[in-house]
Amino acid sequence: TQLNNSGVSYMMTAEQFYAVRIVSVFSFCAIMYLVFTMMKSFNYTYMVLAGMLGYMYPAIWLRDARQRRIKQVQKAMPMFLDFITMAVEAGLNLTGALNQVVQKGPPGALRQEFYLVVRDLRSGLPRADALRRMETRLMIPEVSSFVGTVIQAEKMGASLGPALRSQAEQRRIERFQRAEKQAMEAPVKLIGPLMMFI
Repeated sequence: TQLNNSGVSYMMTAEQFYAVRIVSVFSFCAIMYLVFTMMKSFNYTYMVLAGMLGYMYPAIWLRDARQRRIKQVQKAMPMFLDFITMAVEAGLNLTGALNQVVQKGPPGALRQEFYLVVRDLRSGLPRADALRRMETRLMIPEVSSFVGTVIQAEKMGASLGPALRSQAEQRRIERFQRAEKQAMEAPVKLIGPLMMFI
């Protein structure tokens, strides 16, 4: 599940990931042993710490990949929603709009996910199930809201255009609020290094 949510499941399986962890443990221990050899001393505590760090490093890398993926999706979501809204309001159905997004949208994690949705639709999967699969792969609130809106609109027979436009506007407001929050946090984070260097 973590590999799927991080978007690296195409690189390795769960078994291969644990094999990478084992290799990482041996690699970190070998590096620490080389350092001890050069220093002509040995410490079992540091060797154990190196092994623990080697075991945790792939998990840290996976978490960072997940965070980068979330940021990419959150940043691209308003633009992709605008594309889908314009295509739907121009007369295309949702499947046709998704095809246009996959063909003409900017490359990134979200475009890849919409490509997987289109692939599922072409293989005969119902639209709601294909969208739910994307929601499960990403596990991001913005995507869950989009999927829920589309499925609810189709069930109720409502027009998709206004619902998608509202979603795009909401995602744009949230992106602006995140940028404001980061800008306000920057001075606080700078206080520690500033005091240390003073």
